[in-house]
Amino acid sequence: MSEHRRKTPPPQGGGRAAARRAAQQSSGRRAAPSRGVTSESPSDPSGGDSPYGGRAEARRAAQRGGGSRRAAEGGGAGRGGGGRRRGGDGGHEGPGRGRGRGPQRPGKKRFIDYPRAGKYGFRRWVPSWKLVSSLCVGFLGLLMGLAGIAYAMVEKPKVNEAAEAQNNVYLWDDGSQMVATGGAVNRQIISYEQIPEAMRDAVISAENKSFDHDRGIDPMGIARALFNMATGGETQGGSTITQQYVKNSRLSQEQTLSRKFQELFITLKVSNDMKKSAIMEGYLNVSYYGRGASGIQAAARTYYGKDAVDLDPSECAFLATLLKGASYYDPAGATDVDPVQATAKLNTDRAKKRWKWILDEEVNDGRLSKAERDKYTKFPMPDPPKKNAQLEGQTGYLVELARQYFLSNNGDVTAEMLSRGGYQIHTTFNKKKVNELNDAVQKVYDSKIKPKQRPKTDTHVQFGGGSVDPKTGAIVAIYGGQDATKHFTNNANPTGAQVGSTFKPFVLAAAMEYGKRNPALSEDQAVSERTKVSPLSIYNADDKLKIKKYNGEIWTDENGKEWLQANDGHESRGDITLREAMQWSANSPYVQLGMDVGTDKVKEVAMAAGLKDDEQMADSHVPSFSIGTSSPSAIRMAGAYATFAASGQQREPFSVSEAKFDGKTIYRHKDAPKRAFDAAIADNVTDVLKNVVEKGTGTPAQIPGRDVAGKTGTTDDNKSAWFVGYTPQLSTAISMYRLDDDATNKNRKFEKMYGTGGEQTIHGASFPAQIWHDYMVGALKGKPVLTFPEPGPIGDKVYGGGAQSPTPTPTAPTTPSPTMSVTESPSMTESPSEPDPTETCGTFDWDCQHNNGGTNSGANGGGPGGGSTSPTTTPDPPTGGNGNGGGNGNGGNGNGGFFGGPTG
Repeated sequence: MSEHRRKTPPPQGGGRAAARRAAQQSSGRRAAPSRGVTSESPSDPSGGDSPYGGRAEARRAAQRGGGSRRAAEGGGAGRGGGGRRRGGDGGHEGPGRGRGRGPQRPGKKRFIDYPRAGKYGFRRWVPSWKLVSSLCVGFLGLLMGLAGIAYAMVEKPKVNEAAEAQNNVYLWDDGSQMVATGGAVNRQIISYEQIPEAMRDAVISAENKSFDHDRGIDPMGIARALFNMATGGETQGGSTITQQYVKNSRLSQEQTLSRKFQELFITLKVSNDMKKSAIMEGYLNVSYYGRGASGIQAAARTYYGKDAVDLDPSECAFLATLLKGASYYDPAGATDVDPVQATAKLNTDRAKKRWKWILDEEVNDGRLSKAERDKYTKFPMPDPPKKNAQLEGQTGYLVELARQYFLSNNGDVTAEMLSRGGYQIHTTFNKKKVNELNDAVQKVYDSKIKPKQRPKTDTHVQFGGGSVDPKTGAIVAIYGGQDATKHFTNNANPTGAQVGSTFKPFVLAAAMEYGKRNPALSEDQAVSERTKVSPLSIYNADDKLKIKKYNGEIWTDENGKEWLQANDGHESRGDITLREAMQWSANSPYVQLGMDVGTDKVKEVAMAAGLKDDEQMADSHVPSFSIGTSSPSAIRMAGAYATFAASGQQREPFSVSEAKFDGKTIYRHKDAPKRAFDAAIADNVTDVLKNVVEKGTGTPAQIPGRDVAGKTGTTDDNKSAWFVGYTPQLSTAISMYRLDDDATNKNRKFEKMYGTGGEQTIHGASFPAQIWHDYMVGALKGKPVLTFPEPGPIGDKVYGGGAQSPTPTPTAPTTPSPTMSVTESPSMTESPSEPDPTETCGTFDWDCQHNNGGTNSGANGGGPGGGSTSPTTTPDPPTGGNGNGGGNGNGGNGNGGFFGGPTG
């Protein structure tokens, strides 16, 4: 038979239709039997030819799942009915991909079917329940294995070793020992039988009611603690007595996940291996009760002066309150930890409330009878804190300052850990300088302050001091009070005493940094368009000057009353330079300058120099902010002036250079200088303050042969007085004030100091300047003589506060005349080379110091005196009045005394 006779008739359609018809021919030679394949596509409306054509359409249809399995099982559809492509085993390779002639063997099954075979799209990536359950079982098994290993490896805490607290050793800056204190001096281990049953009952009712029968673990508490740590929330300790015992008996108190897991396993082992009585004994012997007392015996002696065995149920209930946090439940307060929430009043209120609650809970738990409970209605107020004899004098202030700094600036050591002892604290304090400062203050106390002779004026007089190295920021000396064991407040820290005119250098620096706003511009434009101010700028220095906003509007207070700025002694000096205004400490020019620049900018500069907003910074929205209504600490003021001494480089004052534990360094101070303002600004401020000491109110601070810059400060009604000054090597601040009592509460009232020390008035140039001078002479003895950098020109000469600028063509005569008017004096004083006072008080001439600030404001050649002091025997007013203790004016060129009134 011919070849043509054996050929199959050509198909009527191509593509999928041909493949489908071929699959329907059960007797065809080339098509394999089809299982479960319908005779027509579900998409065919009536079983006719498929509308698809060609391989591309077949492939798209196969991708949609329609017909792909049929094509594969039937051997695949060929193009045009020719059957050229044959499918493999249906579902594994897809339609038309295989070349086999019929179903092929499936591939080898994987042990982990992921991504999942036979699934498409996102279903390939969804794990099966078998896979999920297998992973969970495996993970749990791994955890159990690790837990078993960890449980076997951990050791139970050894109470005696953990409780062996050591002293903390504080060292001077040269490495020699200052004092060893804390730790073992206040701890004693006692047996379970020596612990009162009332103490055990109080702790169980307050801390862990299920202690007698639990396994030592609170699963919910642990989960909560782990969750909070993992999410950055508040850390939480163990909630059961067993857990707390484990935590407290370990020296490492860091709140980390690894330590929490260790604590968990140790707790389980302790609960299984130790009796409840041993756990309670260990817990009460190692817990911290505040005031440096670790253990119930030390706590009983510290708070009640008796042995633990002699405590009654009421006293036990109070001591149990301390376990919740001694810093917040000690009635004596702990303001060194938290000055806001840990005051004596708030702590007492908390302690009373919790003490009463614990006693009531003991009754509810059946651990105390109602009749016994009714005996204790009065709170058992503990004894006041006792000071360690080693910490008398300045030592206690030094140790506490270093302790606070160390706790605030390391990230790991807590107050409780430090109380356990074993730390070596290297301080920045210089023993020689500390003694020099203490001696300088004591000299004034001994010679001038007589509380028995003058009880109304000399009682509760306080001094504070801080001394800082400008090149490093190290606090080399402080004066905290007469005795740390008697006067508990450190006067080197914030006391509430306002700094007065010592704040003015920050106003001048702000004027040179930011500039005077242009009153002709809108507020937005004035902020960006400013004129940098030179120290030779002219401002009006009259008493009761109307203070204006930068745009010329008169400032009024909340009652709509005009602000009239007074000068010290109500002196009026007319138009003078800012350099002179600083020299004589005139208020009105610097209050107006602060308004022209913006008191917000003054605050920014003060903070850039080193003052802190949270350290008694006053309201900066009122004009008086510029003349020192703020009350920063002596340490901060010394540090801020040190920024000027260091040509604008600011360093944070610090008192700890290094700390070690167990021979290993755990903290080291890192020098981190910041540029507060340009060197040109700092050096010009220094030059102006140097002029204050050489010619102005600060002359008592002069040290022959050395460059000294500084500023006096006195507040309204003589309630505080300051002197802050520096040399290139050392910056020191001295404060003086008087309180209505010696208590430590924050509502103390500052008293006026008229008559204090036998002086009519107290100014920064009196006792504070004397102390500063005596200390600095001794502290700098043997040190090289250094000079300040020469200041370069800066800023423009501007006129403010009503000062009149000169006309373009001056008409003033070239020869001085006695009839020259006062309004011409600015042209005579704009140069810093004007005549200096030739007659001033001596450094220690106390009888001369009645009015702060002599002047030389009269015009050369016979202008009228600028002051308002009492007239003298000089008959001719135009030749100038003479000040208290000053020389007479002579032809208009007279010189007022140092504390005298203005002369012509």
